[in-house]
Amino acid sequence: MSELLRGDDPEPSDRFPAGPLFVPVRPGPVGYAARLFRTPLGERTAVGFTSARRLAATLGPGQDWIRLAEPALRALAAPLGVTTVTVDPQLSAPAPTPVPPLAPVAVSPRTVRTV
Repeated sequence: MSELLRGDDPEPSDRFPAGPLFVPVRPGPVGYAARLFRTPLGERTAVGFTSARRLAATLGPGQDWIRLAEPALRALAAPLGVTTVTVDPQLSAPAPTPVPPLAPVAVSPRTVRTV
């Protein structure tokens, strides 16, 4: 029986990629903060990408990022109750766009007829 090469293994033994991840961040009052996301089932998750190209393809080229190892990302998210780390998500929903306020509707008085 031939052994599988690491790249051929459908379920590699390592749960997470080796090396630092590209972690999306947002500016905060005292520096940058890691962005947290939600899974399709609504669970909060920290997110990391294995390349800047993958991050830009999913979140857009203007997304700020920092490099963090997976254990550091977990340690950063743990105090917030986030225990899941998602690596290389393929899809993200766009941020909701603000809805312009509705214009007030003018109500004209109606003539009431009695029968």
